[in-house]
Amino acid sequence: MDFLKMNEPVIKEFRENEGNCSGWLKGAPMILVTMTGAKTGRELCSPLVYSTDGDDIVIIASKGGAPTNPNWYYNLVANPTVTVEVGTDTWEATAHLTEGDERKRLFDAQAALMPQFADYEKSATEHGREIPVFRLVRN
Repeated sequence: MDFLKMNEPVIKEFRENEGNCSGWLKGAPMILVTMTGAKTGRELCSPLVYSTDGDDIVIIASKGGAPTNPNWYYNLVANPTVTVEVGTDTWEATAHLTEGDERKRLFDAQAALMPQFADYEKSATEHGREIPVFRLVRN
């Protein structure tokens, strides 16, 4: 599956509609995160759902509970400086991978808002994977 091609219409709709998307994404808190590819060095953009913690953005590398992390996880680990788009606002941020109690607190807070994340966590755990959680801190 070519996720880059699949993401193109979502990114286009997001930018044309002040951060709002239709279909199964309607009403979801959406964000665009532009990053540098870990292997290619190319600029890549991922549309993601998010939550907040104070002034920070929280994104979860769930990949729907799959046994592996999404590609964007590796990009953020290798190159943590990103560009964030929320609605019509754009800014630079640094991605911080969370651990321990902070990771659990942030994951649980997002799962409370978006219950499907609890299902993703259960599935990932069955595959032996702990779902990574990033905090995006404005530069």
